[in-house]
Amino acid sequence: MRFDEQNIYILHTYPFKETSLLVEVFSENYGRLSLLAKGARRPRSLLRGYLQPFQQVQGTWSGSGDLKTLFSVEWTSKYLGLQEQGLVCGFYMNELLIKLLPKDEPVQSFFNFYHTCLHQLSSSKDYEKILRRFEIKLLEELGYQVKLLVDEDDNDIIADQLYRFEAEYGASLLDKTNHGIKLRGKTLLDMAKDDYQDPATAKESKSLMRYLINYYMGNETLNTKELFLKNEMERK
Repeated sequence: MRFDEQNIYILHTYPFKETSLLVEVFSENYGRLSLLAKGARRPRSLLRGYLQPFQQVQGTWSGSGDLKTLFSVEWTSKYLGLQEQGLVCGFYMNELLIKLLPKDEPVQSFFNFYHTCLHQLSSSKDYEKILRRFEIKLLEELGYQVKLLVDEDDNDIIADQLYRFEAEYGASLLDKTNHGIKLRGKTLLDMAKDDYQDPATAKESKSLMRYLINYYMGNETLNTKELFLKNEMERK
């Protein structure tokens, strides 16, 4: 089977044998794929310069197994030029897609959402809001609803109430469980409104999403966590 001129984003590349690359891509019509770019590590390879993250391109590949063969890549849009913290956020988003998104499952609406998030990272410094929005949307795409307006018993969240949030159940009152993340009701309501101006909301929402991401990743670890820590140290 041959797939011509498909919109894709390069998520990551890995060396393969002496001259080739394994390429993880996120495609508009076919979801996440693993492609083999034969000879892409050779100095004169036509593919080599196109296999860059955060740049929408059109790729042509063939094959029906888990590893398909990439033949060509062409530019389709201008280079976004993510920088500093925005660049780290982009790598983080890509790593989440690689480790959480199943292969060969079309998710066109989420491809468009990812595209929008990258453009926001290139034009805005509101990184916390962009990442929280991305994390929540990705978990929902995977079937893990993040309930922000009601607790586990479908009672409305109260702003001045303290809760514990568990991955499998959502928010519950403190006397019901010792597990999960402790946070304010206001944080959950702020997250539902996409409002992270309150420093406490920004801190607690980050802890909540880190807990949920780690829970659903199982034993996987995030390499970009070290990039975030390094970036934070350099900014201090």
